[in-house]
Amino acid sequence: MSEDISDQKPAASVPKPGVLSLAIKEKAALYAAYMPFIKGGGLFIPTNKTYRMGEEVFMLLSLLDDPNKLKVVGNVAWITPVTQGGRPQGIGVQFNPQDGGTEARNKIEALLGGVLKSSRPTHTT
Repeated sequence: MSEDISDQKPAASVPKPGVLSLAIKEKAALYAAYMPFIKGGGLFIPTNKTYRMGEEVFMLLSLLDDPNKLKVVGNVAWITPVTQGGRPQGIGVQFNPQDGGTEARNKIEALLGGVLKSSRPTHTT
C-alpha cells in the first residue's frame, strides 16, 4: 500500500525562529534600543539579516552588568531595512509576555527608571 505524501511539507521548509544574542552594556544604549511604545515592550536589534514582519525570534539578552541572560521570545514588529537618517539597519522585536517578555520589560524599565521620560532620540523615534 502506498501513501500519498504530496500534501505534506518537508521538515526542512518549516521556518525556525531566529536566535539573536544581544549584550547591552550601557544605559544609553539600552535607552536607544528599548521600545516602550510597543504593547508589552520591545527592543530594537541592529542586524543586517533579513526578517519578515511577525516572524518569531528567540533572544538571549545581557543587560548592563547583570551576568544572567534573559531568554525572551518575541515577534518582529519593526523593520529598518537600511541605514536611514543616521538610524542603524535592524529590527524591532515585540516581547511575548508568556515567554520571558514581561520579565524583560520589567527589568529594562527598572534599569532605565526616569530616563524613560527623556526626549532624547532613540533608534526608532
